Amino acid sequence: MIYWRPLVQSGEARPSGAVPLAGGPLWFAEVEKLQRGHAPQVLPASEAGAALLALAAPRPDFAGLSMDTPRIMGILNVTPDSFSDAGQFFAPDAAMAQAAAMAKAADILDIGGESTRPGAAPVEIAQEIKRTAPVIAALRAAGLTLPISIDTRKAAVAEAALNAGAGIINDVAALTYDAALGPLVAAKDAPVILMHHQGTPETMQANPLYDDVLLDVYDWLAERVAAAEAIGIARNRIAIDPGIGFGKTMAHNLALLRGLSLLHCLGCPILLGASRKRFIGTIGGGSDGAGRMPGSIAVALAGVAQGVQMIRVHDVAETRQALTLWQAIAGETR
Repeated sequence: MIYWRPLVQSGEARPSGAVPLAGGPLWFAEVEKLQRGHAPQVLPASEAGAALLALAAPRPDFAGLSMDTPRIMGILNVTPDSFSDAGQFFAPDAAMAQAAAMAKAADILDIGGESTRPGAAPVEIAQEIKRTAPVIAALRAAGLTLPISIDTRKAAVAEAALNAGAGIINDVAALTYDAALGPLVAAKDAPVILMHHQGTPETMQANPLYDDVLLDVYDWLAERVAAAEAIGIARNRIAIDPGIGFGKTMAHNLALLRGLSLLHCLGCPILLGASRKRFIGTIGGGSDGAGRMPGSIAVALAGVAQGVQMIRVHDVAETRQALTLWQAIAGETR
């Protein structure tokens, strides 16, 4: 199989033959031809043939948001054991205050009641619902209009969240953990984010192995998108996430980040969630949590430069400022 990775660029001066990326302001004039067992080749974009259709086609709106500019998803963990914030937003009042603060600069709020950090054990369904649905309902009652996603692997939790006012399902298991979740998404006609993972949170970092991490993740996501379509989930309601840190070593994470633009060939919006992950501290220093904020922003902007449509972050205001400056420098200010 041949894979085509667009070599993404920005700026108004474009050579003849340049192709717009996914209907947005970025473009590419060359592609990297990838094949298992062969050295990569850089070729003119025209060599990609039919793949150019998927690469150039504008992405449909996702949860009512246009995908022609990067969107920021703010993370709200209502758990007592999050790796990133040590449970500081577990109390309802703290969760509401943090959500209100993030809403000033975020495009989406992502609310989760089960930690999926390496080594984490599953949370009982009733407990996960108790943690998430009341917060979502309270945010809607307070007048929050931003799209809300529920970060869960479980159908019952997702349904309770949708009933409370959430509109997006963000599933780290890509509909493989709970057989009832896919049919629920289809029945509710809800947008869904399918994330790549290897193993479970309890075991995923034990010894992750890949033949070629970039191509393996691409193939796996292609299969999950096809499986979602087969049960009635329209492709225009699917986004994909390479799953940085979920069953990956530092080398795997870096390879995925370098080759991220390959995923545009799937024709779905791409979400990148690398905020405060362990490899950021390993490479750049900084303690757990907010100490990894500068590195998290660097990684988010590297993803934006490759055309990802959504970035999932803890530090919303700081990321918004950095993104605004990046867009101004790249000539993408709207």
